[in-house]
Amino acid sequence: MTAYEKPELDSTAVGKLLEELYGHPVQDLQLLTGGNLSAVYSFGMDEEGCVIRFSDLAGAFRTESYISQLLCSQGVPYPRMVSLGQAGHLAYAVSERVQGQMLAELPVERKKALLPDLIELISRINHVNLGDTSGYGWIQADGNGVYGSWMEYLISFYGEDQTGNFWGNWTELFDTTFLEKDVFDECYARLMEFGSYNAPHRHFVHNDCHAWNILSDGQKITGILDANSVYGDFLIDVSIAENILSGENLAGRIREYQERQGIELPFFKERMLGARYYKGLDGLRFYAKMGRKQDYDYLRHFLLNLTR
Repeated sequence: MTAYEKPELDSTAVGKLLEELYGHPVQDLQLLTGGNLSAVYSFGMDEEGCVIRFSDLAGAFRTESYISQLLCSQGVPYPRMVSLGQAGHLAYAVSERVQGQMLAELPVERKKALLPDLIELISRINHVNLGDTSGYGWIQADGNGVYGSWMEYLISFYGEDQTGNFWGNWTELFDTTFLEKDVFDECYARLMEFGSYNAPHRHFVHNDCHAWNILSDGQKITGILDANSVYGDFLIDVSIAENILSGENLAGRIREYQERQGIELPFFKERMLGARYYKGLDGLRFYAKMGRKQDYDYLRHFLLNLTR
């Protein structure tokens, strides 16, 4: 299995598509960096900034309208969806552009100054009102989760018989890359143990809130992008965000903040372990598929040395 490569598009073709969509040429079309799975362009439209993303993955952007409406309607600074469509074999999504630069690009001292904003943002996302929706795991276009329980979702997410998505035939990675089956199996066993502590909790989980998906103008957090959303334990987002600044105990600070808001966090340590194994195990196979050996080795060491 070769490393996944996101779609490559000629900017002229992108400009032509946008002209067909809007009836006139757009302004300042630029290819943006970042994005592991989508090709992303920014452009100007009626004095407003917009972004168009392209993906060749099955089901890409299918829940974008629901997620955008859910978050924007409850005060989360998330891109407002403009339109969805298909261009040949590629799905595309057009959204309003959130101003700011990636948090990952800011100096450490500026990131530290933004921690209170970051903690408030993550807490707001994780406690949006889910209405009368039901289910766990991947969120469907109607707002319901695909699975009846968190554990059912976990088993499916790491199932061997996946086809038609990014992880189709992923177990071939054991033979074709540096992904180690014994390490994977050990971490999976730990995930099943500690995932049971996450199982009773159901919240909106962004599921990809790392520093490349969070924007800032240098003075405040201005937005968050590209949710890969599931319904589950919100400590999953905490386990991702804690890597934005090492040595700052972001998980502990988020815990203190939420407890001050009257939010109880039973079995916090066990749930954090379940969250770290859930995201970490996916990270191992992702880094193997993308050929990122140094990142794989670092994460491998981290997971195997987590203390109970």
